[in-house]
Amino acid sequence: MTTQPQRPFSISILLLDGTPDGIKIVEKSNWIGKGVAFPRGRFADLRRRKEFGYTGVYVLVGEGDTQALPTIYVGEGDPVADRLTNHYKQKDFWSTAVFFTSKDENLNKAHVQYLESRLIAMAKEAKRCILDNGNVPQSPSLSELDMAHMDVFLDQMLLVFGVLGIGVFQKPSAATSSTELLYVKAKGLKAVGYEVDDGFVVQAGSQSPREHVPSTPEPIVRLRQTLLSQGVFIEEKGLWKMAMDYKFSSSSTAAAVLLARSANGRIEWKDAHGRTFGAIQEARVG
Repeated sequence: MTTQPQRPFSISILLLDGTPDGIKIVEKSNWIGKGVAFPRGRFADLRRRKEFGYTGVYVLVGEGDTQALPTIYVGEGDPVADRLTNHYKQKDFWSTAVFFTSKDENLNKAHVQYLESRLIAMAKEAKRCILDNGNVPQSPSLSELDMAHMDVFLDQMLLVFGVLGIGVFQKPSAATSSTELLYVKAKGLKAVGYEVDDGFVVQAGSQSPREHVPSTPEPIVRLRQTLLSQGVFIEEKGLWKMAMDYKFSSSSTAAAVLLARSANGRIEWKDAHGRTFGAIQEARVG
């Protein structure tokens, strides 16, 4: 997994339509790349942009009502225009998309194939989406210098993805010696987790019952089944167990999935001394 820089940086987002839901042109300080994010409904207008004719890598995103996780498709195009036009006509799941090109048009076919391969592999490993791609494409042969340049380009892309609210490519940061661990214990089962900047991580080995209670909200039921099918949960000795560290959107979602019922994460998660997560949060702000 790539390492994100810890120093401040600036990102500029130009809202071409004057609205937050229209076409966005995204640029980052000291970066040769450029991102173009757009809703499906503005595809016809997008085709007039010069970037549409550049070589690039793209991600289609769908937030289906029946899916517990977003569906994504990662691809590349030389230029992106041809591939995106085909997907506009043939793929129905996506509602938004973003593609990345180079300001000086120095990305070539091998570069974007490398970026595509890396993104697909990262999405498969993180398991935070339904991946519409069939297989992980083989990474092209690049020189060590080109590979190093594309890894830096990928790091910048991931930062922009985060700003745009697309967080499906990165696994959670591992707990350290200073991480404050929290616990859920119920009916002989135990789960361990911790707060991160953009969610709540449940550690591998955490346990959950196989069956949910009848009153469990349907989105939680779907998410549990999806995580089982993705291999995040595995069945072991009549229980479900987390096979990997996994980041949830909130402590309450994490608690509900682990307990297989409605749950308030601020109450259910407690530290080693029995303090609730809510009390810990309140103590931080006095």
